[in-house]
Amino acid sequence: MTAPQLSMTETHALLSVRDLSVTFATKRGPVRAVDSLSFDMHRGRTLGIVGESGSGKSVTSMAVLGLHTGAEITGSISLDGQELVGLPERELNRLRGRRMAMIFQDPLSSLHPYYTVGEQIAEHHRVHFGSRRSVARRRAVEMLAEVGIPEPERRAGEYPHQFSGGMRQRVMIAMALVCEPELLIADEPTTALDVTVQAQILELIARLQEERGLAVVLITHDLGVVARVAHDVLVMYGGRAVEQAPVDALFAHPAHPYTRGLLDSLPRLDDADDAPLRAIPGSPPSLLAPAPGCAFAPRCARAAAASPSERLRCETERPLLSGPAGLPQVLDSARTGGTPLAACHFPGFPASEGVAS
Repeated sequence: MTAPQLSMTETHALLSVRDLSVTFATKRGPVRAVDSLSFDMHRGRTLGIVGESGSGKSVTSMAVLGLHTGAEITGSISLDGQELVGLPERELNRLRGRRMAMIFQDPLSSLHPYYTVGEQIAEHHRVHFGSRRSVARRRAVEMLAEVGIPEPERRAGEYPHQFSGGMRQRVMIAMALVCEPELLIADEPTTALDVTVQAQILELIARLQEERGLAVVLITHDLGVVARVAHDVLVMYGGRAVEQAPVDALFAHPAHPYTRGLLDSLPRLDDADDAPLRAIPGSPPSLLAPAPGCAFAPRCARAAAASPSERLRCETERPLLSGPAGLPQVLDSARTGGTPLAACHFPGFPASEGVAS
């Protein structure tokens, strides 16, 4: 399965994020989990966000939904022109579930064990549309059927523990889409599922996206999943965006050494059976004391091989996200073949784009 090829006539971004920073106060000091992140999302497209644990992927999605309590959030998050940062909780509640929704990675802990799945899906419809219980129940059954659950009338009366992992994830998708949102955030939606069920869930999300024109943000560690369903990719490291590119361009010519490291760490069919996996040396950076320069510099082979002056630049000067021409840009997911962007002083853009790899 590949990402659907869409004809984009819309120029107005559904979701626009500009200079987003999320900082948490801790006993050891402030932790900036997301640092100056910017991107655009358009209807009908999928943005895959990848990176190691702690890179800021889920923090970003929770910030979009306004689910952080006690965090300092700066910058701008705009949904179809409406600013979300600083929006009162009552206004956010009207948007969550109705215009933007999220599929969490662990459906068993996200579903309430004391209520049937039909009741939980119907509750979303009642809250946002003020519908009668009978109408909401009928809508819940329709959604269970739409996501491929057999005997939806009967299964709507069952509890979460009576469903398999894959079926529970289908229930979460039904719950997220029952109010027909425009933006869907899927946080590791295929975690702990076997490959067959994983493929079914991804195909389901892609089908519903094509039918409804959803904008989908897919958060995952699995680059194989990204290659199959995403139109664009945002690579995060240490709370920062280090590379943004259309999916084909990123897999063909990764420009940032961290992205190259992620791709090189994948097992290959042509490797010997006893060949060790290629790991990225070192450890992720501490967000308590962020580096003034490139966060990846201590682990970067390009920085290690550079001259002393070039290495000093990596360690002290923060690189901006830019294309081969060196001009700072923002990823616009409406582009079908746009220029890749990398936050690196020595990016590996193809030589045909004017920068040696």
